[in-house]
Amino acid sequence: MRSGISWGGEEWTEFGEPRGERMVIPSLKLQDLIEEIRGAKTQAQEREVIQKECAHIRASFRDGDPLHRHRQLAKLLYVHMLGYPAHFGQMECLKLIASPRFTDKRVGYLGAMLLLDERQDAHLLITNSIKNDLSQGMQAVQGLALCTLSTMGSAEMCRDLATEVEKLLREPSPYVRKKAVLTAVHMIRKVPELSDIFLPPCAKLLHERHHGVLLGTITLIMELCERSPAALKHFQKVVPQLVQILRTLVTTGYSTEHSISGVSDPFLQVQLLRLLRILGRNHEESSESMNDLLAQVATNTDTSRNAGSAVLFETVLTIMDIRSAAGLRVLAVNILGRFLLNSDKNIRYVALTSLLRLVQSDHSAVQRHRPTVVECLREPDASLSRRALELSLALVNSSNVRAMTQELQGFLESCPHDLRADCASGILLAAERFAPTKRWHIDTILRVLTTAGSHVRDDAVANLTQLIGGAQELHAYSVRRLYSALAQDISQQPLVQVAAWCIGEYGDLLLEGSCEETEPFQVEEEEVLALLERVLQSHMSLPATRGYALTALMKLSTRLRGDNNRIRQVVSIYGSCLDVELQQRAVEYNTLFRKYDHMRAAVLEKMPLVERGVSQFEEEAKESKEVTRLLEAAPVPTEPQASKLLDLLDLLDSPSGHVQQRPPPDPSPEGTLIHLLDLPCAPSAADRKLQQGPHLLVHFVTSVSGSALHLMAPIPNLKVFEREGLQLILSFARPPGTPALLLITVTATNISEGDVTHFICQAAVPKSFQLQLQAPSGDTVPAQGGPPVTQLLRILNPNKAPLRLKLRLTYNHFGHSVQEIFEVNNLPEETWQ
Repeated sequence: MRSGISWGGEEWTEFGEPRGERMVIPSLKLQDLIEEIRGAKTQAQEREVIQKECAHIRASFRDGDPLHRHRQLAKLLYVHMLGYPAHFGQMECLKLIASPRFTDKRVGYLGAMLLLDERQDAHLLITNSIKNDLSQGMQAVQGLALCTLSTMGSAEMCRDLATEVEKLLREPSPYVRKKAVLTAVHMIRKVPELSDIFLPPCAKLLHERHHGVLLGTITLIMELCERSPAALKHFQKVVPQLVQILRTLVTTGYSTEHSISGVSDPFLQVQLLRLLRILGRNHEESSESMNDLLAQVATNTDTSRNAGSAVLFETVLTIMDIRSAAGLRVLAVNILGRFLLNSDKNIRYVALTSLLRLVQSDHSAVQRHRPTVVECLREPDASLSRRALELSLALVNSSNVRAMTQELQGFLESCPHDLRADCASGILLAAERFAPTKRWHIDTILRVLTTAGSHVRDDAVANLTQLIGGAQELHAYSVRRLYSALAQDISQQPLVQVAAWCIGEYGDLLLEGSCEETEPFQVEEEEVLALLERVLQSHMSLPATRGYALTALMKLSTRLRGDNNRIRQVVSIYGSCLDVELQQRAVEYNTLFRKYDHMRAAVLEKMPLVERGVSQFEEEAKESKEVTRLLEAAPVPTEPQASKLLDLLDLLDSPSGHVQQRPPPDPSPEGTLIHLLDLPCAPSAADRKLQQGPHLLVHFVTSVSGSALHLMAPIPNLKVFEREGLQLILSFARPPGTPALLLITVTATNISEGDVTHFICQAAVPKSFQLQLQAPSGDTVPAQGGPPVTQLLRILNPNKAPLRLKLRLTYNHFGHSVQEIFEVNNLPEETWQ
């Protein structure tokens, strides 16, 4: 038997003993509990204290003591904040919320915010209590209810209580209005379709003088505009009023108590600028009305403190997002350039990030700050130097490629190891794109290979050998440069591979010593052979590198004038090598020496010249523009997607497997294209002679189809989904060769402020159809109208039945996981007739 006793202001609990003796153990006060827990010297002592106190709390809850219930729950909440289980206090929260006493409600609502969430059905039980508390006139109780609703209110609770919250927006008390506005923000995020309820009060709340209410109202309008196109159009009419509010804030100030470091209410300024950015995006009239104000804010804001820098940065973002004047955009870029000179690392980082976003649209304006950006490469902070590297690579063009490459090569020699791969790859790409001469291009690649050869891309070796092979006038220069570099360092494997290939091809030019472009030096045959043998014997050489060196030795057997016995001995040694590839190569070379020595010179002759720029297919590429658009919109997937659709087979009336797995892809470009377009014929013999993959695809399509421009039938697009800025549009095409085949391109775009991540689109069709769902172009839909995500659906409809399509979307948006399942039954008749 247990009972509760109140004695001397303390709470006691009696525990019955078997022999009739009774031991009374006191229950600690909250302050004493905190002190005892903090005084525990070990984790075991802490757990012991908490277990004893939780036992007392459970006993008190079972006894139903109404006077001390809030004290026991307060102790339980502290235990919960330490990470210990406290789920048994959930129902006590509901009892305290229903109590008429304010002390009980205060602790009850706090417990509800900490212990309850949407995943537990118990949170729905407090809906009526919150509704009653919102209706009574006590401001403190209304504030508690609003705070709880805005913290853990589910979609069902928001729908039930939206009307009560909308009424509180008209309350005379600014304390209640402020909390009601913040609760409305939570409701819009949970249930965007409630936007119509909160549109009328927002216009009146913009006239508020209370700082908290006005700040909350701006936030609410932002949420409404991001989730409702109708709300966006509605509030674009009040842009002049918002401009006047911000102008008054900048010129005369709002109130001295909200000023920070001489900047008048920077929090309100930032929110107003963000709202203007949303309203002015892609809207000429709104952008025109705010241009003068943005110029005023950009020129008059003090940037000596962080508050002013924050306001100025938001001003820059607003200028760049709206349709602002050209002079205003240049001013914004110059502000970011001044940020690069700031002593605060965070300000320099956001400046580099912003300039990187603007380099494509305002390249000339960003180019003016190139020296400052290059200086940022030497920053000791890794994040700053990485951003500066990305921006420096983006600033390279044909006019500054020499100077920028020199700066980047200097940075490559001293940059951290985690940046070397990005820097080396960036230099190689810039050199390949903007090289003024072939010699400069070769020198640049050689310096990169010498400095960071182990960090370059895999195709660097092939690109350089192709470049040297196509520059006949530079063969002697290249082989001498590579030989000198190889003699100094054989640790950089890409450099060793290119040098071995070049020595094998042009070793005779190396021995002649007739190159006028390098310092004269004489190379003997024995030195060349010794260097290649050193490469073969080095423990740093990869199997592929040894293969290059062995082939180079074999080719030198036809280019050197001396005896080939040394080369034959080296080749015969590797006939028993453990590496199978190297062993096979050595055995074949030995056979060439023994049995086919008369053919050796012809087999090992120099490689023919390789032309890097092949333009013979430019005309076909222009004619096949529509086909290439299809290929870009529907990339070939890298993994089968049918396994992800198994749980969708029961969405329609097809319990059996009618979603086919893709067959293994044909390794040839022709097979890939046939599989993608489901064309019934194969390429001609002339097409198979083509060597360049992209040109082969274009030429193949134009040859197998009599008129490639008419491959896609004009079928109107269809918007099937829109929520919180995420839109899903279906576009259709039917190849004329297979009328039963329908190609559906699913395009997902996002105009909201937050990225849509982990985006997955799955589909199901009735059993009379066959569906293949190919891999999407990505799983993240960037915010603010970034690049869309596309996915191709191939549907075979042999019976030409009306098409029904069921889609399931799964994604994360604004920190919430969303899943939508809907049926599309209004497809155009052209898709199935």
